[in-house]
Amino acid sequence: MAVSFSDLHTETGVKALDEYLSGKTYVSGDQLTRDDVKVFAAVLKKPGEGFPNAARWYETVSAHLAASFPGEAVGVRFAGQATPAAPPAEETKDAAPAADDDEDLDLFGEETEDDKKAAEERAAAKASTKKKESGKSSVLLDVKPWDDETDMKKLEEAVRSVQMPGLLWGASKLVPVGYGIKKLQIMMTIVDDLVSVDTLIEDYLTAEPINEHVQSCDIVAFNKI
Repeated sequence: MAVSFSDLHTETGVKALDEYLSGKTYVSGDQLTRDDVKVFAAVLKKPGEGFPNAARWYETVSAHLAASFPGEAVGVRFAGQATPAAPPAEETKDAAPAADDDEDLDLFGEETEDDKKAAEERAAAKASTKKKESGKSSVLLDVKPWDDETDMKKLEEAVRSVQMPGLLWGASKLVPVGYGIKKLQIMMTIVDDLVSVDTLIEDYLTAEPINEHVQSCDIVAFNKI
């Protein structure tokens, strides 16, 4: 049975993803692509031990996104600056047709008749509400403490305590800065019309009481999903 993009929020979808990734490093093969970013954003949390392939893939993609993005990355902004779009890749005979961003991502085989019927119903619903839909973005933040005595565990807990509609916190890691100081790098997925990153930083992450732990926040990368 085919598994759609939305199914990745369920254990059944994660199981299918785990089976699909058997023998693969990334969703599209041996290289990280936008498909990996889309699927990563759809998986709510790191898959458990029962899904070793999906868990390995999740950690690999998380590490790539948390690292510095290459300067030629398409659609990614560094420190608020948009990079120019790269030229389109040369088409090959085996290249698959580009998928419509509004369509569900199907990675696991051909659709059944029930799946096709369900997809048609979803498409009809989307057509009637398309103007009301909002895009999503994947954002990487640098969260810096005051000094080397700051409890980084409490800092991360304070950051994740910020909850609002359209905001989903993702993977994180501590990165050495120097002189014994570490910064927190953390991913988040936002609904663009509901969450302003600047407002999130100014009114929550660097405001009381979180500013007891957080000295400043910087946007490292901003990627449309």
